[in-house]
Amino acid sequence: MYAIVEIQGQQFKAEAGKYLYVHYLGEAVKEGDTVDFDKVLLIDADGAVKVGAPTVEGAKVVCEVKRPLVKGDKVLVFKKKRRKGYRKLNGHRQYFTQIVIKDVVA
Repeated sequence: MYAIVEIQGQQFKAEAGKYLYVHYLGEAVKEGDTVDFDKVLLIDADGAVKVGAPTVEGAKVVCEVKRPLVKGDKVLVFKKKRRKGYRKLNGHRQYFTQIVIKDVVA
């Protein structure tokens, strides 16, 4: 059984026991907290597919926060204009939250 769930504007495939890295959920969540996401867009229960319009009624995904703050890989943004002497290098690291899917409730 799996579900397609929307978490902070991104869609993820959620299966029980699977780890996900989602955008940083903020300082309100701590390690070991249980978080419920109710924007479930699709549920597949052994071939029986329920598609929401826009969400499936009464469905939710129960997750546990493993690591509330994880830094992603560094992304380098390099800008250059040729023959003008203009070069600019910016770096960025995105913050994520690691969660584990406990249950998909249909």
